[in-house]
Amino acid sequence: MKGLICPVSSLRIDETTARLTAFMMATMIGLYAYTGMIYFVIAIAIDYFIRAFTNLKHSPFGWLASQVVRIFEWPEVKIDKAPKVFAARVGFLFALAGVVLYYIHPTSSLVVGLLLMGFASLESIFNLCVGCLVYTHIVLPVFNGES
Repeated sequence: MKGLICPVSSLRIDETTARLTAFMMATMIGLYAYTGMIYFVIAIAIDYFIRAFTNLKHSPFGWLASQVVRIFEWPEVKIDKAPKVFAARVGFLFALAGVVLYYIHPTSSLVVGLLLMGFASLESIFNLCVGCLVYTHIVLPVFNGES
């Protein structure tokens, strides 16, 4: 994992809040898998969109996570924001695909959702950013002409 290359910016965010937000995303997808209600995936897509494409300080789930971190006085660990923005963009694409597929082929929507749940769980539990893996092994080689 030492060879991973992630996007870099001067902006910083709290890692604890980011990991708790990822846990909330995984939980929402679990609720979707359990109930089959597309509203959970729509909420996820909106949240990812806000994190990926706006300058707002917090998305709804990010705000909730920051409040939980504040209430429990968990330590603040600052990390680079750019990898999380890239991962949010990938997450948004997965969530959007899940919403669209729900109306075309619900089983495919569930599979996409469960993949996203796996990625969010890896981030939350093991601090493993699948977005960084994608960036290192797919995005950079394609855009740097190494493929």
